[in-house]
Amino acid sequence: MTTEDLGAMGPLVARFGRAGERLRRADQARPWVLDTAVVVLVFLVFCLPDLLHRGVGDSDGPRRFRLSFTQLPTVGMLALQAGLVLPLLWRRRSPAAAFGGVTAVFVLQWSLGAALRADVALFVALYSLALHGRLRQLPWACAVMAGALGLVAARVSSAVSLWDALFFLLSTATAALALGLMIRIRRAQLAGLRDRAARLEIERDQRGRLAVAAERTRVAREMHDIVGHNLSVIITLADAGAYATAVAPERGTEALHLIGDTGRQALGELRRLLGVLREADGPRTEPELSPQPGLADIDALCEGVRAAGLKVIYRTAGDIDALDSGVQLTVYRIVQEALTNALKHAGADARANLAIVVEDKRLTITVQDSGPAAPAARRGPANEEGHGLVGMRERAALYGGHINAGPAGAGWAVRAELNLAPQGGAR
Repeated sequence: MTTEDLGAMGPLVARFGRAGERLRRADQARPWVLDTAVVVLVFLVFCLPDLLHRGVGDSDGPRRFRLSFTQLPTVGMLALQAGLVLPLLWRRRSPAAAFGGVTAVFVLQWSLGAALRADVALFVALYSLALHGRLRQLPWACAVMAGALGLVAARVSSAVSLWDALFFLLSTATAALALGLMIRIRRAQLAGLRDRAARLEIERDQRGRLAVAAERTRVAREMHDIVGHNLSVIITLADAGAYATAVAPERGTEALHLIGDTGRQALGELRRLLGVLREADGPRTEPELSPQPGLADIDALCEGVRAAGLKVIYRTAGDIDALDSGVQLTVYRIVQEALTNALKHAGADARANLAIVVEDKRLTITVQDSGPAAPAARRGPANEEGHGLVGMRERAALYGGHINAGPAGAGWAVRAELNLAPQGGAR
């Protein structure tokens, strides 16, 4: 319970709650203070009256309730009182030992026929055993307690019925036992709630870290797609422009213009992506981020790749306009990565066939290039998997799909399948 909750329950309850919290903290810091205070309180309330008023209970009241108890000397009374009260100093650290010590002195005292108010220490020791001790120790403790109280009931049976005395004494012992067990259960529940709250806090922090890691992965994938594709186009255009300058200067100038356009496009996409990560300093009067690319932008993507020299044949089938923005972004990035790899490995003089087909609840993307003109320029081993292919697999997996990539004749083919059904993850 927090301080705010206590405050809502009223000033008096809040003050008691704050005082109790301060006492608990002080007890945790110095547990011996509370143990000593209990012993001092029992001595002042129950031991001191016996020392000041001797012979209590032997002649008070009506004749039928008068009992004859052994009159102990002051030293003997102090010794028995010390034996009953001092073990309470260890009632929390060693509750079983404290209960055993108090019970032994209690039986000795009643065997001598003496009655002391300090016998209340026996009930305090039973309460402490139920609260702090091991639960498997309670059965034998209850049996010992019943035997000791039976001795008392037999001693007072001349004035009170044996069963009435047993009922009163065992009821008191049961109340002490029940109180200890109730507080023990309550503390266990509170400890469980605190442990659960701690676990939930840890899980929340872990979910936060996982979300950050997932966001970093997404940003890294987007950066790879943007930078990798546009740099590949720029490098190819620069190589072609350098070659064309000596033969046809106007083609070199055209290549430089295309390089500038591609660079500006890449810069705009990077600004759009990094703008998502930037914290807003204040309310925005107008949106700063343009929409993510979709299927309508694939034509411009193909034109940029064609300008770099790769001949792209693009066709579609099915109702592609009905796809949601998430699917369109996934298709665009897969196509972008596949065409970038074709331009990088097959070369500027190659040809690539791009097909996007929507059929029922399945979308298929196929990108197949004709391969490099020179056999020596063929791409690396088939089992060499770069970050681009991993990114394509992750994007396809978001929609229950998969990626197949491998040699196809003299070239290379990438085939992606996405599941458009709602249960497949598309939303």
